[in-house]
Amino acid sequence: MSIEPTTNNPDRIISPVQKDEDGSLDTSLRPQVLKEYIGQEHIKNNLEILIEAAKQRNEAVDHVLLHGGPGLGKTTLAHIISKEMNVQIRATSGPAIERAGDLAAILTNLNEGDILFIDEIHRLHKTIEEILYPAMEDFALDMVVGKGPSARTVRLDLPRFTVIGATTRMSLLSSPLRDRFGAHYKFEFYQPEEMTDIVERSAKILDVQLSSEAHGLIAKRSRSTPRIANRLLRRVRDYAQVKSEDTVVAQDIASQALDMLNVDELGLDNTDRKLLSTIIKTFNGGPVGIQTLAASIGEDVDTLETVYEPFLMQMGFLARTPRGRVATEAAYAHLGIQPPVDTQNKLI
Repeated sequence: MSIEPTTNNPDRIISPVQKDEDGSLDTSLRPQVLKEYIGQEHIKNNLEILIEAAKQRNEAVDHVLLHGGPGLGKTTLAHIISKEMNVQIRATSGPAIERAGDLAAILTNLNEGDILFIDEIHRLHKTIEEILYPAMEDFALDMVVGKGPSARTVRLDLPRFTVIGATTRMSLLSSPLRDRFGAHYKFEFYQPEEMTDIVERSAKILDVQLSSEAHGLIAKRSRSTPRIANRLLRRVRDYAQVKSEDTVVAQDIASQALDMLNVDELGLDNTDRKLLSTIIKTFNGGPVGIQTLAASIGEDVDTLETVYEPFLMQMGFLARTPRGRVATEAAYAHLGIQPPVDTQNKLI
């Protein structure tokens, strides 16, 4: 397989990070109740108990922390919890809450049982966290009124509400904040059959008729991530609308559309192949430090660790060792490069 030159492209089609164009699409395709949610069975089973118990006690759901890679359904599940509990959800993100007054305005406008969903909760400012602690634990808000010697602290009682936090970087979440969540759920990559079911469900909603082979093809190239599957499905629909006269999208049409997007048979794009090729050709297969690798391909360390590496590691193309990143024999085979004899020793 040839290695195409690439540049740092934040808009790559298979990026699991949400883009502006995904907003309305994700909303229309988002399941509304737990029964419609495909995959993450261990989380669903636990949530069913959590929600039913809260309903029986007529209480708000305990604070929930969702962590895992981008595009795996954390936001969707937060909205499902609000639907199942029949309460309102207020969505925001860690970087969006810049001042104490911003958080106070949000909290004082919540009603009994409402949900505050904070995406990228690991990016909350420390001063905001300090205000959030008593709000989550005691359902009270401590505010300083006035300045100087006349300043005084006022405690405002809040209704019992639920915080649902979502993060892709569990390690960056402070221990005091993490400990205030009663339920922690980790999202895993989806199984192939689950991805096929997701593509079939989305195709019905979008009124796109696909052959069973086309369903499987899109699912296989979607990197085990529903957001990517929905994005690729829409691109295949566009391609078929222009290039095919058939009412049902066949496998060859779907394959042509995905090839045109440079998404190969395993879901890797030019950037993934560039990353693996750099480790192999520039650093003799590794090990190479993460900062050196990031500089070599023009990406930042955080993007490499949260966006690129998880899928490449899941596919067995990349390994993390104490000495750095190493390309595996599977990566050599996928790129059509002969591996060195001591590849296995580098993984130790």
